[in-house]
Amino acid sequence: MSTAAYPKAPDLSTEDYVVLGVATCFIKEDGEVHEVNVLEPIPSAALEAIVKGIPTSYALAMGTTLGTVLPDETPQLPQDVAAATQLCDEFVDRLFAAARTYKARSVAKEHIPQGSTRTDFNYSTERKRVLNSQRIVKVEDNVKQHEYTHQVL
Repeated sequence: MSTAAYPKAPDLSTEDYVVLGVATCFIKEDGEVHEVNVLEPIPSAALEAIVKGIPTSYALAMGTTLGTVLPDETPQLPQDVAAATQLCDEFVDRLFAAARTYKARSVAKEHIPQGSTRTDFNYSTERKRVLNSQRIVKVEDNVKQHEYTHQVL
């Protein structure tokens, strides 16, 4: 592998460490919720929280290098990941950002050594991650107040 820098991230090389996770997410279509698996980079702070046992939608996480996932301009799914898995939005930018967190906090690399996979998380989909949800605020959502609420009596 070469250690040439990426044009969008000259501070990173193909040898830099990053963690990728497969998250169980949901997409809402026509009133129904469909399950999808999404591959996304996990920053070091998030990984440390997940390792401590907080509930997470990540079924597995793997330690790898940028060169394995992004050998050129096109991201490659790792071999351990099912072909039906989708890449998250802005995958390459998030990949670079996550790799920088491991450069800044190299102790986090010990949780998942490079080339290994970890699945012993507190996996839960109780709080569903809906990817295409929109919040629509209606007039009925406003809280009614008395006319003298903001007056000094």
